[in-house]
Amino acid sequence: MMCGFVQAHAAEPPFPVKNVTIVVPFAPGGSADLLTRALARGLTEQWPGRAIVVDNRPGAASMIGAELVANSEPDGYRWLHLTSSYPGAVATRLKLPFDPAHALTPVAIIARAPMVLAVHPSVPAKTVKEFIAVAKQRSLTYGSSGAGGSNHFATELFAQLAGVKMLHIPYKGIAPAVIGLIGGSVDSIIASSPGVMTQVKAGKARALAVTSAEPTPLIPGLPAIAQSGLPGYAYENWWGLAVPAKTPPGVVNSINATVNKVLASAEMKQLLEREGAAASLMSVTQLADFLPREIALYRKMAQAAGMKPE
Repeated sequence: MMCGFVQAHAAEPPFPVKNVTIVVPFAPGGSADLLTRALARGLTEQWPGRAIVVDNRPGAASMIGAELVANSEPDGYRWLHLTSSYPGAVATRLKLPFDPAHALTPVAIIARAPMVLAVHPSVPAKTVKEFIAVAKQRSLTYGSSGAGGSNHFATELFAQLAGVKMLHIPYKGIAPAVIGLIGGSVDSIIASSPGVMTQVKAGKARALAVTSAEPTPLIPGLPAIAQSGLPGYAYENWWGLAVPAKTPPGVVNSINATVNKVLASAEMKQLLEREGAAASLMSVTQLADFLPREIALYRKMAQAAGMKPE
């Protein structure tokens, strides 16, 4: 009887046995929402009979959605869509009602995307080396999608490594920041490829380099910042998924394997390329210290840039 009892409990049903909800801590229509909905379609095919519900919970720079998932039942049925703005938001806050580094367990990285360093045509620089030289001669301005956003951090990291001071002009979103660039209101910007390359191709801005550690086929023809004047520089936007800490390892591994399978599909590859991104298949082991490491890096950048947590 005892053996039969043990056997019955050893054979746990495969995950998932019910519908899954993915919390997107941003309003509908952005890149996080787009990628989540595409991923949800692929997961539905992998898990017949199960629905993947996308739940948009914008507010407080993604912290409302993050807190909701962090405090959820650790059973694998409520996920959080994380982006590279998450450690930035954490780094600029004094206190949060949950432990941002350890209350969530990353289960997958959906994609990574390099950004582009671009300047207004009036800036006399065609390479990163020349841009740094100009920045050392006079104070240059740069635009961003807002204080504490990825564009802000990417440029502050650049300035730190280059040993230059640049004046930050925050905008309410990347689109108005790019308009500021082509209008000459700011000298430079580090922005996503879809956000700025249309203006570069139209001759309204000049692209100098990409932010990835090496040149990328996603943005052909541009060198990496690290190779063209600023060794050691690397910064990429990323999108990922996390579940509450203490979610069973078997469930975490199952989610990771299935998400990575969807990311390897031709459909997802095409979608990501249109967004200027590429899939980033990582194992659970590779993701083990991902959040603490990212948050520590952003806190260091925030401190060096004089961003005081509020």
